[in-house]
Amino acid sequence: MNSTLIKEKDTSSAAASLSTHIVSVDVEDYFMVEAFAGTVSRATWDTWPSRVVTNTKRVLDLFDKYNVKGTFFFLGWVADKYPDLVRDVHARGHELACHSFWHRTVYSLTPNEFREDTRAAKCAIEDAAGIKVIGYRAPSWSITKECLWALDILAEEGFGYDSSIYPIHHDLYGMPGAQRFPYTHHLKENRCLLEFPPTTVRLLGQNLPAAGGGYLRILPLAFTNWVFRRFEEEYRERVVVYFHPWELDPGQPRIRDKWKSRLRHYTSLHRMESRIELLLQSYSFRPFSELLVAQEVAEKMPLLEIPRAPHE
Repeated sequence: MNSTLIKEKDTSSAAASLSTHIVSVDVEDYFMVEAFAGTVSRATWDTWPSRVVTNTKRVLDLFDKYNVKGTFFFLGWVADKYPDLVRDVHARGHELACHSFWHRTVYSLTPNEFREDTRAAKCAIEDAAGIKVIGYRAPSWSITKECLWALDILAEEGFGYDSSIYPIHHDLYGMPGAQRFPYTHHLKENRCLLEFPPTTVRLLGQNLPAAGGGYLRILPLAFTNWVFRRFEEEYRERVVVYFHPWELDPGQPRIRDKWKSRLRHYTSLHRMESRIELLLQSYSFRPFSELLVAQEVAEKMPLLEIPRAPHE
């Protein structure tokens, strides 16, 4: 059994004055989501009416309106088909990062399949924009305790950070025992990989998800604002906001699937754009890459050992 050493983030000194949060966008189309993977074959993606360019430009215009820069995790398939969109995101001053090529869950892949998929996606994004990609986010938060070998592969492929490990219980993903705030994976051959978990808040002994995707759409806005206050005043940490361009598109075609999938995907799409706009008005945001430049998350972190699954 392999193990990885993870450093827990220190919350003193620089962290005590945190006031800028993180905003990230997972760039994929409405028919590519895991909820519809059993209905929409990847072989048919080219036949579906795409809305990803229009919806992503909608996000870009919203960010421009409030002078916000964020991180855009591109699906490699999207980057390969719409390289002008990748260049537009980069030209407007945002960070480009990787969200896999085919939006397959990591735990459903072999290590070789994962490496090939990740390498293809990274190349598609880098070729489109002419820049180096250092950030990765797994489809559906699918790096779990069963596939921690993926972290070694990410480091070997030149990534500097990951944002894939969700410290919650969920039927599709999650690592409830993982750290809730940024930390460092210490991997094979002295490689390191920073981890930026999505936002959770501790309540009644449980980690509750907040400030992203369906949780941002469906849960009351008062809850989201309470989470921001708690992060700023108690945790002294940054909130990681995430969403998808399709979530700002209530007019997207409806896909016939299981009721749970439709509930997760379509609920409150009509209110998402106004919620994002309110957050952009109320709080300050930056991309993940600026944290790496400042090296704010890598200082004075005590070691913690977590069991890992074998590489193969």
